[in-house]
Amino acid sequence: FLWQEGHCAYFGKDEAMKEALEVLTLYRRVYEELLAVPVIEGEKSEKEKFAGGVTTTTVEGFIPETGRGIQGGTSHYLGQNFSKMFNVVVEDPAPIAAGSERPKLHVHQTSWGLSTRTIGVMVMIHGDDKGLVLPPRVAETQVVIIPCGLQAANAEAVTEACLNVEARLRAAGIRAETDTRDYNTGFKFNHWELRGVPVRIEVGPKDLQKNQVTTARRDTFAREAVSLDKLEETISLMMIAMQGEMLERARATMEERVKMVLAWEDFVPALDSKCLTLIPWCERGECEEQIKTRSTRDVMADEPEDERAPSMGAKSLCLPYKQPEDPPIVAGQTKCIQCGHDAKRYALFGRSY
Repeated sequence: FLWQEGHCAYFGKDEAMKEALEVLTLYRRVYEELLAVPVIEGEKSEKEKFAGGVTTTTVEGFIPETGRGIQGGTSHYLGQNFSKMFNVVVEDPAPIAAGSERPKLHVHQTSWGLSTRTIGVMVMIHGDDKGLVLPPRVAETQVVIIPCGLQAANAEAVTEACLNVEARLRAAGIRAETDTRDYNTGFKFNHWELRGVPVRIEVGPKDLQKNQVTTARRDTFAREAVSLDKLEETISLMMIAMQGEMLERARATMEERVKMVLAWEDFVPALDSKCLTLIPWCERGECEEQIKTRSTRDVMADEPEDERAPSMGAKSLCLPYKQPEDPPIVAGQTKCIQCGHDAKRYALFGRSY
């Protein structure tokens, strides 16, 4: 288990909070731009925030197979709580009278971290029954080249052509590898599909006669004949398209499965259909505990339920920074769906890892 963690100290709250949000943006970009995983940015409830901190910001992912949310990374504004506890101070830079002792200021602190959980999230969202599906930007091997249709008369020429394709792709900055092992073609296909290599290139005698290769994408298994004259350009564009399409497919699934719920009677059925929920919420800790208790299977009396459905209660995942506007939260009018108190914001609730 590996993780990345950082801490910093500032004179004031504004600088510290600015950094906390900048780091959160970097974490979102890691997920979306590298791993092709969509996330929801927001802040944690009082109950779920980092103990001793002032504000915990978070990126939350969604695993469609189980319908659960998963915390992707957090960035905290700790205020002066820990600096006062451990007397972490700096000298006040403001002008002082000659001979006066410069006063001390307790610093405002931040803390942020991201772990190898990111890899697990990527695997669960993109993987399929054949194995891993890796976005091109993070794949150790982006393209695997496999000789096909080998016979004694053509083996040398086909293998040489494969190595030439590899050399051209490597020169173009593409991480390519040729599989020249003494296994049959089907075994090699399965081997690299299991490992999630984004693009497979097949090179056979008939391909060489047509001055082309045949490609197959790992995410869609779409096959395409590619002219050797446009090899580097076509493969580069193919991987750019694959990266973007993987993110958009995952985003479309997540958006479809985040349901706005405006009445309590619809809350548990939405969870049981493997969805996350956006609900008008009062943000009270007591209410959050009641939501968790009331959405656990063993307290849902007289409600028919599939025995295979998750039984764990729901918890708040975040208060999203991007709030729904239809319908908007109206102060003093919109009520929390669980307790009836005035709602403050929409909150993302769901079963989670």
